[in-house]
Amino acid sequence: MMRFFQTGWLVGVCLSVFCPCVGRTSAQSADALPALELKPAYPQLKLTRPLWLEEAPDGSKRIFVVGQDGQIWIMPSDRNGTEAKLFMDITSRKPHEQLEEGLLGLAFHPQFKSNRKFYIFYSQQYPKRSVLSEFQASASDPDKADLSTERVLMEIPKPYWNHNGGCIAFGPDGYLYIAVGDGGKGGDPHNFGQSLHVVYAKILRIDVNSHEGVVGYGIPKDNPFVGNKDSELRPETWAYGLRNPWRFSFDRQTGELWAGDVGQDKYEEVDLIVKGGNYGWSDREAFHQFRDHPQGKNWIDPVIEYAHSKALAQDSKFPDHGTGLSITGGYVYRGKKLPDLVGFYLYADYVSGTVWGLRYENGQLGTHGVLAKGNPARPITSFGQDLDGEVYVMAYDSKGIYELTEVPKKAE
Repeated sequence: MMRFFQTGWLVGVCLSVFCPCVGRTSAQSADALPALELKPAYPQLKLTRPLWLEEAPDGSKRIFVVGQDGQIWIMPSDRNGTEAKLFMDITSRKPHEQLEEGLLGLAFHPQFKSNRKFYIFYSQQYPKRSVLSEFQASASDPDKADLSTERVLMEIPKPYWNHNGGCIAFGPDGYLYIAVGDGGKGGDPHNFGQSLHVVYAKILRIDVNSHEGVVGYGIPKDNPFVGNKDSELRPETWAYGLRNPWRFSFDRQTGELWAGDVGQDKYEEVDLIVKGGNYGWSDREAFHQFRDHPQGKNWIDPVIEYAHSKALAQDSKFPDHGTGLSITGGYVYRGKKLPDLVGFYLYADYVSGTVWGLRYENGQLGTHGVLAKGNPARPITSFGQDLDGEVYVMAYDSKGIYELTEVPKKAE
């Protein structure tokens, strides 16, 4: 997840090689972007530390929200409702012991309507580890999870409490994708970023519908490192060289996989994730050298980056982007309520509360800039999307869940 000081979250926390495409600056392109504001989606509700929102793919229209402390709620169908239903509660397992730990991810099986299966990614202690588990909704009450059905698919040892990743989602291919951070601390002390022998610093891809040996999942035959002569390579790997991918998503129209990757001390980045891609960490931080490294690696450049300060921005490929300290990846908007936003990838910064958008077409970065002005009192933890393609924003403030609306235009 994002990086924190002890007083709260702060600066770190789910094809061909791309050339650096500068495109137009924020200042030049701002007029082409719609001006948005965040409106409370459930104004009468107060939720604790919301981290994810997703609609169940079963036609029930139920919106589920994940809380970092270990709860999953079903939102009231009435937006002015005052009470959310408690679907799942694992707070007794104490997943959220340290700042970036917790219940971090939720994904419904594509056949959830018939098999009632869903998946969560959460932290556990003694020993410290990340857990990926399968559960089922109760056969007698679809609004309750059946905790007795848990099947643990994966346990990832954690050398440190931070950089957990935790976003999980099914791709259009039906496989489950999993974001895992570089193991934690700072500066990648174990050099996991460029290692293919560990699951850290990766986007993983597994088949939850099959089992192989003692492993509770299958490996898709077309994963990029399946069949490699080095038998110790992790075959689950889809892409690597990611420091702490904090929220990824699939474009529901093109199938492209987008991710926000939290930087170290200088730059945040947006990546377009491709099969077998190496995104450079910890040789690089975004476009910039991080440590001494061999030349000639086939790194994939970010789509865009932004700096932690105005001074650092002068060395950025996007000096007019605007600054921030911890990226929150979002979605390519494909809804109907905001037609001027269709095709834009949305992302935000946890610390500044700013929401940006960019358009990327035919391998080129085009219009990009601020969509919603920053508000440090509204730390943006995540985005969510319903089945209609409408996008929501989660924040650690008194409102919790927001929807995007256009700023009313002034009468001329």
